[in-house]
Amino acid sequence: MISKKVIDVACAIILLDDKVLAAQRSENMSLPLKWEFPGGKLNANESAENCIYRELKEELNIVIRIIKRLPNYPHDYENVTINLIPFVAEYVSGELYLAEHKSVAWLTKDLLVSLDWAAADIPLMNDFINSHYV
Repeated sequence: MISKKVIDVACAIILLDDKVLAAQRSENMSLPLKWEFPGGKLNANESAENCIYRELKEELNIVIRIIKRLPNYPHDYENVTINLIPFVAEYVSGELYLAEHKSVAWLTKDLLVSLDWAAADIPLMNDFINSHYV
């Protein structure tokens, strides 16, 4: 049996007032045009916390404050397993700039289900909708 590569990916459910930031992947990314909670792959020897701060600054030009780390959400795609490491965070500063994504949206919790989410993010999104964070 061949084991799949596991990729650790930190992501953040970013809150601002009563809204949550969702990001749409560009046409050039894997899973084109799917929506996700923003974040990215951990570098070697990088903590998930440092990764999420770095990725959000690089990809969206924003600074966040982590509120809580949530349990990991592993997801098997055909050729790879994504180990999603989610955080609940609040937006602190920065003017949104899209370095990689096609678009972003600040949405109320009830509108999140209307998006076409990447499969790895769906269980996290569903759990979040049923949580007390927003």
